[in-house]
Amino acid sequence: MTWDSLLPRPVLVRPAAGVLELDENTTVGGEPTTADWFRRHVGAATGLPLADAERPTVEFRVDPAGSVPGGYRAQVRPDGVEVVAHDAAGAHHAAQTLRQLLDPSAYRSALIHYGRFVLPCGQVEDRPRFSWRGCHLDVARHFLPKREVLRFVELLAMHKLNVLHLHLTDDQGWRFEVPRFPELTRVGAWRKRSMVGRGPEPEFDSRPHGGFYTADDLREIVAHAARHHVTVVPEIDVPGHSQAAIAAYPELGTGQRPEVWDSWGVSSDILNTDPATADFYRAVLDHVMEVFPSPVICVGGDEVPGITPEHGAFLRELIEHVHARGRRASGWDEILDAADPLPAGTIIAAWRDEQAAVRAAERGHDVVLCPESHFYFDHRQADHPDEPIPVGFLTTLEKVYGYQPRPDVLGVQAQVWSEHLDTPRRLDYAAFPRLSAFAEVAWSQQHDLADFQRRLVDHHLPRLDACGVEYRPLGGPHPWQTRPGVPGRPR
Repeated sequence: MTWDSLLPRPVLVRPAAGVLELDENTTVGGEPTTADWFRRHVGAATGLPLADAERPTVEFRVDPAGSVPGGYRAQVRPDGVEVVAHDAAGAHHAAQTLRQLLDPSAYRSALIHYGRFVLPCGQVEDRPRFSWRGCHLDVARHFLPKREVLRFVELLAMHKLNVLHLHLTDDQGWRFEVPRFPELTRVGAWRKRSMVGRGPEPEFDSRPHGGFYTADDLREIVAHAARHHVTVVPEIDVPGHSQAAIAAYPELGTGQRPEVWDSWGVSSDILNTDPATADFYRAVLDHVMEVFPSPVICVGGDEVPGITPEHGAFLRELIEHVHARGRRASGWDEILDAADPLPAGTIIAAWRDEQAAVRAAERGHDVVLCPESHFYFDHRQADHPDEPIPVGFLTTLEKVYGYQPRPDVLGVQAQVWSEHLDTPRRLDYAAFPRLSAFAEVAWSQQHDLADFQRRLVDHHLPRLDACGVEYRPLGGPHPWQTRPGVPGRPR
């Protein structure tokens, strides 16, 4: 590979003559978590031991004076690699860059390439554009097995993304074990059937769907993400999108016991605002904060039919509870009006329009840009008749890449909602390669669509192939990626 193959694009590259060949004598050391990651992943793909050494061939060194948080400098010479990073996260980003400089077979889990493994000589200076480079993953509508969440974390880190926003609860399923409230998963984690597509008349399958994560499952996901310098931000959505919880504990609702919802859209079953309901959710959030060390906890707050001032007070109570525990709450941009005035420090996920971001900033809140118009990856990728379940806005790869974020925000985030993504293969198709384009928007200072497309086609898609990612081909879906006869609802 060459220096002009990197994705996302670095700040500055200075190629030089020569190469460094990795061989049986190559050693790796320095920042321990990064050296271990490089040894484990690149070592597996190359078949090389990449042993530790006092004076390693490839050294990851941390010096806070060397860059900004997440940033690094790397120099590759014929006799070795020197990385100087601001912090351990920067060292990991440098390791991801070095992996990209190798052949795509460096992304295999075992040795299949018996040629030379070489790094081109040169220098790179790099740093992130935004501190929050996130991806929201909805595991409530369709449960994603733990192994697939672990894999998704690795794909985020490959793209230098650093936040996994995990949407754990909704009308269609509760995916988080809370020992004090066992009905949340005994009842709330399962539904009898699911809507198929979004046609003018509802259509359903007859297959039960469900699943949930134990606390240890989630601790494992958190630890795996931490090794990849990805923070897992959990979301427990209130007071709407709560029908699964109400099905488990009907006293939380405003009527009789419903079933876990089998449809898509917005359910009218919402939480009541009784003190006992607030106590219930404070206990849930306490357990969430015990499992997730994330500095940010999302309380949702979006799409609440018939919301009242009492619901706004309910949201403020829960946000204040999160803040009292030393964390920061985040919520979707509806909470700007529903719970005004919001406690200081609340983060706003602005998804509806730019004005929401403006209003949040004017009120002193940090903002994460999550625009539905550009960063909702369940939305259709083309208007071709073979495009599977065409819902939402037309959101092409080029449209994602062309988004221009406000510079005064905390960061940006892509959303992978899963109503129509019922398998990991469907998730891959919806997310990639659009998430690769998003990653360059989130990380890189400079953008050039033609150059991005060249790097994507010539270099990055082969990496995704080696990882086993079943992305959408740029020319349209493979026959097995289509969904003939399943209706959508384009906007």
